[in-house]
Amino acid sequence: MGFVKGNSLALGFGLLFVGTLVAQAFVGLHDFNAQQLAHHGDPITLWRYLRSSSFAVDVLENWQSEYLQFTLFILGTVWLIQRGSPESKEPGKAGTESDSEQKVGEHARDDSPKWAKVGGLRTFVYSNSLLLVMGTIWLWSWAGQSVAGHIAYNDDRFEHQQEAVSYLAYLATPDFWNRTLQNWQSEFLAVGSMAVLAIYLRQRGSPESKPVGAAHSDTGIEG
Repeated sequence: MGFVKGNSLALGFGLLFVGTLVAQAFVGLHDFNAQQLAHHGDPITLWRYLRSSSFAVDVLENWQSEYLQFTLFILGTVWLIQRGSPESKEPGKAGTESDSEQKVGEHARDDSPKWAKVGGLRTFVYSNSLLLVMGTIWLWSWAGQSVAGHIAYNDDRFEHQQEAVSYLAYLATPDFWNRTLQNWQSEFLAVGSMAVLAIYLRQRGSPESKPVGAAHSDTGIEG
């Protein structure tokens, strides 16, 4: 199998990401300059917009919500069960499972990753590495959103001849939490509806769906 075909999912979504980010930059610039002109300000260049807090906060508020979604989904599916969903483990298998089931330590295979074999702290870290990395990206992107949002918020206050607020004061403003919660609620809705709809609906050939002929009560199987 060639490189492109063997990595087509990652490459495909990578191209979609770059394409939509570029589109967001141009559309965001147009919207920003329209607002500037409406307030008797001067339009700015694309390069300046890409370095602005307005662009950064718009990007990061979406990134943090996506990584929060997957962080909670990874953690939740360890312990929570949804009967009939391919997104869930089978009833009775909630938890971190045994070393034998997870193929770690003495149960590791020859082709298992090195840190799955060695035991101790390294195996513990590797056993939770996906959650740790996704959670770390979420925290950093959320922190980035808060910093960029603080700057953009004060820029807006300056244009309206209002005093700037401190970073900590900004974290208590409706602006920060509106940006945050409007993204969180949509992510939780999407994940929850996917877990439930996949009980009854099918997509032939997709690992996110059960086989077309699987019973609605079948849990944790992929098509």
